[in-house]
Amino acid sequence: MEIPRDNAESAGEVSSESDARLAGEASIDAASVDVESTDNDAESAGLASTDVQRRAANTEAGELTALLVAHDARALTFVRSRPGTERVAEVAQKRLAKSASHLAGTVAAYRGGYLPEERRELEQQLRTGDIRALATTSALELGMDISGLDAVIVTGWPGTHSSFQQQIGRAGRAGSTGLAVFIGRDNPLDQYLLANPKLLATGRAEATVLDPTNPWILPHHLAAAAFELPLTNSDLMVFDLSNTVLIEHMVDAGMLTERPQGWYWNPAMRVSPHDLADIRGGGSTISIINSENGSLLGTVDGARADTTVHPGAIYIHQGVPFEVESLDDDVALVHPHRDEEIRTFAREESSVEILDTTDEIVFADGTWSRGMVVVRSRVIGYDVRRVRDGMFLGFVPLTMPMREFTTGAVWATLTEQATRDAGIATADLPGALHGAEHTMIALLPFFVSCDRWDLGGLSTALHPQTGRPTIIVHDAIAGGSGCAHRGFTSGKEWLEATLDTLTTCPCESGCPKCIQSPKCGNNNSPLSKPDARLLMDLLVRQLPEPSTAS
Repeated sequence: MEIPRDNAESAGEVSSESDARLAGEASIDAASVDVESTDNDAESAGLASTDVQRRAANTEAGELTALLVAHDARALTFVRSRPGTERVAEVAQKRLAKSASHLAGTVAAYRGGYLPEERRELEQQLRTGDIRALATTSALELGMDISGLDAVIVTGWPGTHSSFQQQIGRAGRAGSTGLAVFIGRDNPLDQYLLANPKLLATGRAEATVLDPTNPWILPHHLAAAAFELPLTNSDLMVFDLSNTVLIEHMVDAGMLTERPQGWYWNPAMRVSPHDLADIRGGGSTISIINSENGSLLGTVDGARADTTVHPGAIYIHQGVPFEVESLDDDVALVHPHRDEEIRTFAREESSVEILDTTDEIVFADGTWSRGMVVVRSRVIGYDVRRVRDGMFLGFVPLTMPMREFTTGAVWATLTEQATRDAGIATADLPGALHGAEHTMIALLPFFVSCDRWDLGGLSTALHPQTGRPTIIVHDAIAGGSGCAHRGFTSGKEWLEATLDTLTTCPCESGCPKCIQSPKCGNNNSPLSKPDARLLMDLLVRQLPEPSTAS
């Protein structure tokens, strides 16, 4: 169940003799075996292949960042998660403290959640050269003019080819050449790209997906439109509305007023309709306060608060660990944590109720469907792990509120008899479904413009509504983003890529490159790679080609 190396591929060019020496050193350094945990990555969640041991991606990125800085290069290292930026900066600082101590303070983390003034200061220090490298999320991908960068490290596939090009394009501006390095993480999508490296250079544009009829978004769009010009009946088709029911509900709620010329925004609301729309989808914001001195450390979106700043969680800010004391509706109180070797990982439980089926393909032993679902989940506790090796130290239970939302989903069912005929024992069926679910979610972002963290899923050997073994992949936002629904139309290609990943991964029992997930709410148990492969082979053989599906 998902609640929403490490190889290096050059994506740029070596621009000088010194760059050639640098690239050579980096290659030698990358060859050493060094298994370390990284926050919010597979390694940090205790996931490691028992077949092949490799350096953790964030560790690799941190070491390479330090190497670049030590050779007088200025760099950006893009990382896929906020905690990951902290980890990469920490690794780089420690490496520089040993090899070039005068440069140890010239690497820092940059991410969302920092205060605006803190981010502006980091940006200015990068411009002036006081900071030589930043480990950043996609926050520095766009919107800021940065010149004079020598290198960019992309740690993990950023989600789209346009993002990838934008990130590597940060190096070598103003007519000079630069170096870009792609470090694949231990997940199915990154490994799929590394197995097919031409896709990095010749990849097609992804399908941009949006759902303009999302009931959580559409009223805000209508309100903003009515603020500019009155809505009329001729506008209904623009917003994909078949009638005026929604507009009438907005009139009843006091958001719009009806006049002979149409529907107008109601100025008595005393607020701009544009302020009602949350373009980032984060909802409420939680302030993170240091209880020892009352200072504001940063913020986190309300939607992520339960998993990131729950009581007992370890929150990292510029490499300094803080322990969360309490979490309220708008404030999380924290205090400095003395043990730097401890990290926490929330564990969740969830259920998915199918509300309706809008499309369905029936084949010999199952179905392929899409529709709307209700997702219910809550944090039930957290795992405590040691940083340096990911060792599990214990589980702490929590009593947290249940969260639920309605969203779009795609799901597959098979008869239990068909799975047995395929060679999957009844006892191994949950692990087969769970492993297939993880790999499907990891690979969908290659076919649809989304991120693994924009999706969630559930697999069960007996879903109470379908009455069959079922895999559900759903959007992770209320109302749906359209990603899961688009996955329905990419079904055959998507499932074939999933099967290919399971077949070509060299591990025997499963690893982060194929079936293990860093965001699994069940701590990646149970999982069965051989049976997941049999299950996907059955689905691929039976699901009709798009032209023959009905």
